[in-house]
Amino acid sequence: MKNIFKQIKFLPVAALLLLSSCEDLDLVPENQFTDTTYWTSVEKAQTFLSTAYSQMQNSEYFFYNEALSDNAYNGRGDKAGAASIGAGLYDPSLSRIKDEWKNRYAGIKTCNLILENIDRVPNADAAIIGRIKAETRFLRAFQHFQLTTWFGDIPLIKKDLSLEEASSLSRTSHSEVVQFILSELDAIITVLPKNTQQNEADRGRVTVGAAVALKARVLLYEGDWAGVIQVTEQFLANNFGQYSLFSSYEGLFLPQNEYNSEDILSLQYVPQFRMWGDFFDMAPLSSGARLNALAPTQELVDSYVMLNGKKINDAGSGYNENNPYQNRDPRLTGTVVYDQYIWKETDGSSRVIYIKPGSSPGNATDEFVQGSSATPTGYYTRKYYDPQHLTSLNSGLNLMLFRYADILLMHAEAKNELNQMTSSVWDKTIRAIRVRAGFTDGAALGFNSALGQADLREVIRNERRSELGMEGLRIFDIRRWRIAEKVLNGYAHGAKFGVSSVDNGYLRVNLRTFDPNKHYLWPIPRDERLINTNLSQNPNW
Repeated sequence: MKNIFKQIKFLPVAALLLLSSCEDLDLVPENQFTDTTYWTSVEKAQTFLSTAYSQMQNSEYFFYNEALSDNAYNGRGDKAGAASIGAGLYDPSLSRIKDEWKNRYAGIKTCNLILENIDRVPNADAAIIGRIKAETRFLRAFQHFQLTTWFGDIPLIKKDLSLEEASSLSRTSHSEVVQFILSELDAIITVLPKNTQQNEADRGRVTVGAAVALKARVLLYEGDWAGVIQVTEQFLANNFGQYSLFSSYEGLFLPQNEYNSEDILSLQYVPQFRMWGDFFDMAPLSSGARLNALAPTQELVDSYVMLNGKKINDAGSGYNENNPYQNRDPRLTGTVVYDQYIWKETDGSSRVIYIKPGSSPGNATDEFVQGSSATPTGYYTRKYYDPQHLTSLNSGLNLMLFRYADILLMHAEAKNELNQMTSSVWDKTIRAIRVRAGFTDGAALGFNSALGQADLREVIRNERRSELGMEGLRIFDIRRWRIAEKVLNGYAHGAKFGVSSVDNGYLRVNLRTFDPNKHYLWPIPRDERLINTNLSQNPNW
């Protein structure tokens, strides 16, 4: 798949497809995609499919969605709308809202054009055409899923539309959109190959495992616990391919381990051809970053348990506020850069990152200074840092959208919600994930049968946060759990670098506001409703 993406920069249709909102539809030269002179070979169809893959998601949303949650803070500008949405200060005119709508419908348009024209390719192998259709239907389902997750009721678009049709669309109910997504996934599961059936050139393309993983996530977000269990149990039984936890949590996110046993589906990037550069505003400045815009919060740091499995504020946890990063969940070190962090490079060298003001014995580049280019929270990000990066920290490292640990976490959550958590379920899910993370204490690894469903719920939810931190999923979890008004109202904090007694010296970095009466759904973009009066608005917008 990486080889296919090398062609995207030369593909003329890629630029032409970045337009599919109602307002832009009249600009689309549809004849260029439907004329018989274009659909003349499988190779041309594959490049069109590559465009659909490229529209699936982008690195900016992948990372900056964390700042929509309590995991991170966007302290420089309003990239991806993270500052506005995180603070609850946005309306239907926000560019992120408009772009999310426009770009995802652009992806849907690409998919519909493929599905309506692929059979025109002459002398094509039926199996190859069938797989292209299946992958395209997956991508179309994924785009609809993202849209309905943010906006609720949305126009369900199953075919390429004329301008007149696009200008008079109405919204389809969320439940109907979800049923369409699930039916599409069920239809393609029998067509797609397993990961064990892929050759090296096809790595990164949608497999049956990816389709089932998306189905599980859809069911999870809908709270269909029985459905989640049914799907994940089959996944755990290797019915959809061979997957397992990668041996190293730190190594899971390094370029030398791409396409590892845990990777179900990733955003594909290629050095020099298709790259992302978000770490230019996320990494320590001493590692070549320009400034720090996206920074982990103290709330994320505090969520990592101690090596004995206890929360930092539990009796007997052993937590020392004066030495806060000692004896903590090893995934903290794999995700967040904190004061006196041991920064390792691939050549085996290491150095200390000094962040606390006045702590550096020499180079103070990374030290927190209010209003400077350094971290606004006292923390930087490590997860997905690419040691093989190019200039300006540009990276060709793939970004995982679905991985096996999430399947285990979904299974554990669904089992507990149906009050079916047992030591056996715990061992093959939470225990397995913690063992891979580096826990060895029996108190952290063993199943505590004295915990009731409510307490286990908190353990499992926190495990999701620790395992998947800075991977763009936290915002969706706190929305589906309906706890956003609890965790997104009040101040987001940084490290204990403050000089006042306010909040015990922890930095106040951003005042968050989340109104449960309106913010659980994004507003339909203002421009879309000005053009199409059939598009209703979400409550209280």
